[in-house]
Amino acid sequence: MWDLIWSICCSSIIFVVFKLFKTYKADTFHAIIVNYFTALCVGLLVYRQPFRWEELSQKSWLAGALLLGAFFILIFNLMAATSQKLGVSVASVATKMSLAIPVVAGLILYDEHLNTIQFIGIGLALLAVYFTAYREKRPGLNTGLRSMLLPLMVFLGSGIIDTSIKYLQQTRVPENEYPLFSAIVFGFAGFTGLLVLLIKKPQTLTRFKAVNVLGGIALGIPNFFSIYFLLRALKFEGLNSASIFTLNNVAIVMLTTLTGIILFKESLSRKNWIGILLAIISILLISLL
Repeated sequence: MWDLIWSICCSSIIFVVFKLFKTYKADTFHAIIVNYFTALCVGLLVYRQPFRWEELSQKSWLAGALLLGAFFILIFNLMAATSQKLGVSVASVATKMSLAIPVVAGLILYDEHLNTIQFIGIGLALLAVYFTAYREKRPGLNTGLRSMLLPLMVFLGSGIIDTSIKYLQQTRVPENEYPLFSAIVFGFAGFTGLLVLLIKKPQTLTRFKAVNVLGGIALGIPNFFSIYFLLRALKFEGLNSASIFTLNNVAIVMLTTLTGIILFKESLSRKNWIGILLAIISILLISLL
């Protein structure tokens, strides 16, 4: 159970660090690249077994880890943009409502069954994303179509990531290789981000500032452990994976929402609170397997 608690804390810290990027004027993409290489280093330190790089080609989870890494760099940038433009709680809810996607995937991959209440829960999850993302038009706040699409893209992307992690954890990754698997995922995400930077903006490679490096390190440590502890929590025999994802997501939504209000003075409208309430209800309904 402590693995789940630590995963919740680390995931919540990620959203706070994203918000601080804007406060301290850190270059988000540069910091995210540093974050992934930091997570790679942390994972290799945590993995205490003898390891040689040439052994990677023999790992059955390698292809999945590489695909996840490429996807991570995309979704993390969308999460950062959502946190900065629409608020910490919006990014958190959009991410955690993606629980609906692994549930649907379970119908196909694991021959699970979904009752009427759980279908209602998925519908409420989509409504929760909209209501939580909704903002009244105010000076300096971008409420255009692009901003409203951000939470939806985070929702879909995070759901795909959660589904992939669950699949690989159950079918490919031995428990003793969790640190190595997580490290390789983050490492490939870092190399993908660096490649994108070399192709699109090679001149910016010489502009890595101290704030970007420090921000990336501050993000990379909790980022690694959020995945590592979640993988460990999914092995807990007292709860099934649906219960683990439910507790994890509800707690993160609540913790990041409270953090946004207390630390960043985020103001939530009545519609936003309705969205958060729908989020909690939908997660509970979806988890009734």
